[in-house]
Amino acid sequence: MKRLSAIAILFLACTKLAAAQTSDNAFYTYASLTHANGEAIFHAICQGCHMPDAKGAIGAGTYPALTGNSKLASPQYMAAVILFGRHDMPSFVSKPSDHKNFFEDAKLSDAQIADVINYVRTHFGNHYTNSITAAEVTAMHPQTAAAKQP
Repeated sequence: MKRLSAIAILFLACTKLAAAQTSDNAFYTYASLTHANGEAIFHAICQGCHMPDAKGAIGAGTYPALTGNSKLASPQYMAAVILFGRHDMPSFVSKPSDHKNFFEDAKLSDAQIADVINYVRTHFGNHYTNSITAAEVTAMHPQTAAAKQP
């Protein structure tokens, strides 16, 4: 019984410590991200792999830094990675119903994708001045590109 109490106390202490480490005490769900801006999307989704400081991580996987990354010079490159995935990063493009992945329910709008790209490219030591619009992200979708062809 004494051991069970000690485990319960340790669990509660860890829970409080984890809550204390969040900067805004916000808990995001995919539904609550419906109207989120680029900063909120970064903190709710992207920082899970790329880290809160956007410096990336190496361990069980390799997650590239979003700070000082020369590939970020192209907002279209970032949009392509978000839309179609790359290496182990899943895509945000709708998949057939038999293909499920963690990000499938995120349902980020093209405006939100543009907003998170523009946020990352102007924060974390990045100083890119050109931006991407929601219309440019929309034009990158395969169904949009196919509809433009004769």
